[in-house]
Amino acid sequence: MGARKRISADKRKEALKTMYFAKLNNVPTSPRKMRLVADMVRGMEVFKALGVLKFSSKEASARLEKLLRSAIANWEQKNERKAESGELYISAIYVDAAAMLKRLRPAPQGRGYRIRKRSNHVTLFVDTMSKNDNQN
Repeated sequence: MGARKRISADKRKEALKTMYFAKLNNVPTSPRKMRLVADMVRGMEVFKALGVLKFSSKEASARLEKLLRSAIANWEQKNERKAESGELYISAIYVDAAAMLKRLRPAPQGRGYRIRKRSNHVTLFVDTMSKNDNQN
């Protein structure tokens, strides 16, 4: 690795130390379905978002609820204290496409239709409300 890339990588690593996030890779759900659930909770206070996800009928909401609990635990681990109601909120949530499994389905007249089984990566960032208020 060159010196310039190493400096850039070190800066990125230092920035990640002050951020609180959780990642979920290779979720076997299409990104479009996961984005519907992610849009429901984007920018919401974390305990309110947990309630929304718990009572949502979508299959992806259970995975996102577990991811949000992990992000809260990561925040508690780095700050060495428990999260209080109204303190944390979801600052950013990204749903990116992952690898696609390509399968063939038999079709009439000897043909085959391609089936794309999509998967996704989800990244969820949490932050404190007071930190956000000071910047504005």
